[in-house]
This record gives sequence, C-alpha cells and structure tokens, in this order.
Amino acid sequence: MSIPEKIQEPRNVDLAAAGRGVWLVKVPKYLQERWEKNKSTKTEVGKMRITRSRFPGQKPKVTFTIDEELAKGSPGEMPIPREHNMILTGLGNQNLVVFSQTPVTVKQESSSGSVDVVASDRIAVEGKVIQRADCQPDKTISYMNLKRKQLEIKNKPQREVIQITKVVPMYKPVNNHVHNAPSSDKNKVEKRLREDKEKVMDILFNAFEKHQYYNVKDLVTLTKQPITYLKEILKEICTYNMKAPHRNMWELKPEYRHYKEQQSSG
Repeated sequence: MSIPEKIQEPRNVDLAAAGRGVWLVKVPKYLQERWEKNKSTKTEVGKMRITRSRFPGQKPKVTFTIDEELAKGSPGEMPIPREHNMILTGLGNQNLVVFSQTPVTVKQESSSGSVDVVASDRIAVEGKVIQRADCQPDKTISYMNLKRKQLEIKNKPQREVIQITKVVPMYKPVNNHVHNAPSSDKNKVEKRLREDKEKVMDILFNAFEKHQYYNVKDLVTLTKQPITYLKEILKEICTYNMKAPHRNMWELKPEYRHYKEQQSSG
C-alpha cells in the first residue's frame, strides 16, 4: 500500500496584472547589491530612455541611468557607474511569467500584547515577459576603478608580510621558567630513615629479580634508604663491577642469583 501524498491546500492567485507586459533584465551584481541595500529608502532607482531607430527593422537603443544618490552611495562606499546600455535579446519560443509571493500578517493577541503573525502568503501574477535584456555599464573611469577594486579584494592574500619599523625585544630561550620551578619546600632533601636490614634486603632481592644490574642511585630511589647504610648492605649481598660493559653497577653475588642454574645449563 503506497503512502498517500500530502495534500496541498488550494490557494487563490491574483491575476489582476496578468496582462501587463514586463521586461526580464539581467543586471550587474554591484547594481543589485546597491538596490537591495537602499530598497527601504529609495522609491526611484533610475530612469530608462528608449530611442527608436530611424531605419526600419533595427532594434531601438535603450539606456538606463541610475539615480545619482544611489550611484554615489553612503560614506565609505565606492561609487558605481551611472550610465548603462540595455542589450535587447529575444524570447524565442519561451512563455515567461513573473510571480510574486508576499506574506500576509494578522494581529494576534498574546500575554505581551498584540503581535504580527504570518497567516498565509499572497501569490500574484505580476505580468508576462515580453522582452529580455542585458544591462551592461559603459566603460568609463568609474567602472574601471570599480573593477580594479573588486580584483584587489578578490586577490588579496589571506596572510600579509608586514614590515617592522621599530625594535622588537628579543628573548633568549631558557630550559625552564621561573613559574615552573619547584617551591623551596620541594627542594629540601627528604630525610631518609633506616629501615630494618631484612626488609631492605627483601626489597633488593625483588628488584634484582627484574633486572640484573643497578646503579646505586636507582637503588636509593627504590629502597628510600641513606646511601651509606644501603652500601653496607650491598657489600654483603652484591658485587661492584669495575669493568665495562656494566661499570659502576651492582650485581647479586653468585650465591644469591636466581638465574645461576639457567646460565650454567646454557
């Protein structure tokens, strides 16, 4: 079973201006932007002049002059060309109609007062296209300056090289900064207390089960014992290597090594 399509509500179309002839004109982008920006303040955007040719069969000359205030623009805006030529083109076999859609608002009461709410859209036929045209500006100095400005903005790099005109302070790199330095309390050497000899030996035997050789600094860290006291115990159960490749490192004496049988069997 197919899902039924959503039924659109029928709407009335205003055909009062259906017989009116309108022109479909392609305008430059800068002209469209200027009109959009000033559509709420200006009702007249320019004047069109149609000059018929003296010779039969030739198209009339059509020019469009934009309003002077619109061409100048507001302060900070670049002026745009005023004079434009309309290049007329045919419709061919096309039937074109211009529609408009205008929202219709109604007053609705609420707790904060009356507000405008869009109730529906008014759809109307504004006319039938009887002529197509292309609006092109005259190649004046104003137009050339406008195109140059547009190209500069388009080709402006994202990153710019800035010339330094004043001395920039140089800072030498440091290994560590002051705010990263440990406090004075942390710099104090922790006082190590002597543990029971048997307990220290257990720690050492467990350590030598993991590695065969240790230097005295690592053993001090593991056992947390004073170095003089630790060396006394190491001399009883370990040998001190004086030759490479394990120079200055401690190793268990043969009678305490758990790997003695593995080495002899190899």
